[in-house]
Formats: sequence, C-alpha cells, structure tokens
Amino acid sequence: MNKKPVNGMRDIMPKEMEIRDYLIGLVKETYKSFGFTPMETPCVESIENLTGKQGGENEKLIFKIMKRGEKFNLETAQNENDLADSGLRYDLTMPLSRYYANHQAELPKPFKALQIGPVWRAERPQKGRFRQFYQCDIDILGDATNLCETELILATTTLLSKIGFKDFQIRINDRRILKAMAASSGLSEDLYDEIFIILDKMDKIGTEGVTKELLELGMSEENVQRYLGLFSAIEGKKGTDAVDAIAAALGEYLDGAIAGNLKEIFTIVGTASDVAFELVFDPTLVRGMGYYTGPIFEIAVPEFGSSVGGGGRYDEMIGKFAGQATPACGFSIGFERIISILVDQDYQIPTRKARTAYLMEKGLSAEKTAEVLKKAAEERKNGREILVAAMIKNKKFQKEQLASQGYTDIEEFYENPIERR
Repeated sequence: MNKKPVNGMRDIMPKEMEIRDYLIGLVKETYKSFGFTPMETPCVESIENLTGKQGGENEKLIFKIMKRGEKFNLETAQNENDLADSGLRYDLTMPLSRYYANHQAELPKPFKALQIGPVWRAERPQKGRFRQFYQCDIDILGDATNLCETELILATTTLLSKIGFKDFQIRINDRRILKAMAASSGLSEDLYDEIFIILDKMDKIGTEGVTKELLELGMSEENVQRYLGLFSAIEGKKGTDAVDAIAAALGEYLDGAIAGNLKEIFTIVGTASDVAFELVFDPTLVRGMGYYTGPIFEIAVPEFGSSVGGGGRYDEMIGKFAGQATPACGFSIGFERIISILVDQDYQIPTRKARTAYLMEKGLSAEKTAEVLKKAAEERKNGREILVAAMIKNKKFQKEQLASQGYTDIEEFYENPIERR
C-alpha cells in the first residue's frame, strides 16, 4: 500500500487545518453580515456543461468521469468525451449558473450567493499548486446595476481587513474597455483572446515582451505601437481621472456609459468604505475567464507580490442555461493563497479559547479516570478547551508537542499523587 497522497493532492496537518476552519468561519460571518446566503452545488457536473466553452483554459484540465455499464463503449467512441458523461467541477461559477437557472423561481431576486468548496483541475503539480483546492465565492444574480460591483468590493475588502491585510489594492477594469482599445488600434477581433492573454503578462514580461509577442502573433508594428500607446494616456493619473483619460483616448470606440459606470463605482466605494485600501484603474487587467462581460477586478497585495482574488460581471452565462439573459457578478478570494500566507506568517487565531491538557498516568483506576473526565466536562462548560490523554513514556516530548499545538496549561493526574511529590 502507498502511504503517500496521489500526485497533485496533499494531506493537511492539524495546525493548518485550524487556520482553515477559522478562515471559513470568518468568511461566513463577514459575508452573511452583507446578506449573502450560503448554498452548495454537487462536486460532479455533466460533461456538456463543463465543456461549454465558458471556462477558458480550465476546460483542458477537467477530471472526467467515465461512463458506466452499457453506456461505456470503447469501440464506437470517436473522442474521449464519448467515453465520459460527467466530471469534477473546475470552479464554482459554472455550477452556480446552472443552480440559479434550475431554482430561480424559488430564490429571491436579486440572489446573493455564498459558496465555499473544493474544485479540481488536472494541472501539472508544482510548489503551492495542487489539483484539489478550495474556492470561496460571493455572487449577486439578477441585478444589472453597479450596486453589485460596489457591494462585492466592500464585502471582500471588509473580510481582508478582518484577516489582517493592509495596504492592498483592488485593481479594476472593464472587458468592454479592453475590446475598445484593441478595436481602436486596428487589431483583429478574431485574435482578441490571444491578444488579451499576452496583455495579461504585462507585469511579468513588460512592454518589450508584450510588443514582441504581439508582433509574433501577426500584428503590424504600426497597430501594436498604436495599441500600446493608449496605455500611456493614463500615466500619472488615478481613479476617475484615469478613466476619463482612457475614455477620451478611445473616443467613439467606447460607449460613454461604460466609463461613467466605472467612475460611479470609484465614487461610491470611496465614500462608503471604511477600510484602508486603494481602488486602482488598470487597463492591463484582463482576468482569464472568457465569460466576463463588463467590469472585472483583482486583489493585489504588493507585500506578497501576487493576486489573492478576483472576479467580475458575467451577464451571459446564466442565459445559456435559463434561456433568458440574467445579469450576474461575482468575487472570489484566493482561499489557498491566503492560507499559505497565514501559515508562513505563523498566524495566531485571535479567537482561540484557552487550552489545557490533562495527562493521565497509565493504569489509572476507573474511579480516578471518571473524576478527571468529570473535571474536564466542568471546565468545558466554562469555555475552555480540554484535551484528555494518556501519558506516554517520553513525557517531555509529549509536552513539547502539546505546547506547539497551543496548550498553555498541562495538568498531570496520578493514582497516588502524594507518592509522586
């Protein structure tokens, strides 16, 4: 038998599990205070839904579940999808869309959904990246106004503040601005997806790298220079001034209402928030999912040099299930990334109860054992965490292990305590 986890999976140790449980509790407490309702979907979805060209690159990473019994026919199969009828979900957004389309008559409008659960992607395992991981999403379905974006930003930044993050940014853009910038530069609409994938690497490969890859894609040097020149229009400008600058540079290629919508989000969030963070307009922000249709956002924490979450508006996905357009917007925190940061910081849970360990001598009588357990029960009623365990031979090692788990008090119990003095 193999004692190691399957490649790409991992075991979670108690110390990390305690932080995970605490974070999940904090997430639920915070988001429920904003009116979000917990719900859940199955881990398994139909293969037609998972491969519906909504998940971008994730559709290449599906763990597929083979058909069973008579449905499994290797001889007549033309491709691997003919052998599979379902698969493990790769995110929580597509299942939520199906869920809402199926239950919308029973749900409030708008519906504010809260989901926390595992997802699976058949990625190449590497440090910090596993094939099973948790996602934590909040979504507002059935509301086309920018109240969705502002509430999602306010709720998420409130949570990050409670966790202890400081000086972070919410970067915001709009997919329609991305398309308008490409159109005004004469770039081919058929290549928008590839162009945006290259643009998304701007912070990693810089302007020179983006220029090189766009030229390799077949874009003319004149169009590429015109495209990249648009980004200089906002240099030195922030917030609504930056949005005004890009709108002026795009002219008739951008509907004024789109820029106006972003400016409203800046104004409302800036006035309503009591959390210290910066809302930044970033025209290079892309977000990888093809289903985004409007504003998109991402959480940047300069201290850690990476994103810890993101989301955006996806007004067309639910309609593919429901047969009618349904506006939707969501925000997802990078649960696993945040856990990794907290573990590295040796995060101490602020709400942890006082912990005491009762160590009982081996061979303690039934009467004495009962006394110890009764005492433990009384202490638990007073709000303390009490661990009762038998002493091991190496008591020094046992106490060190208990101390590392947060047990600040250790009491020892013997059949004849006086003889031990």
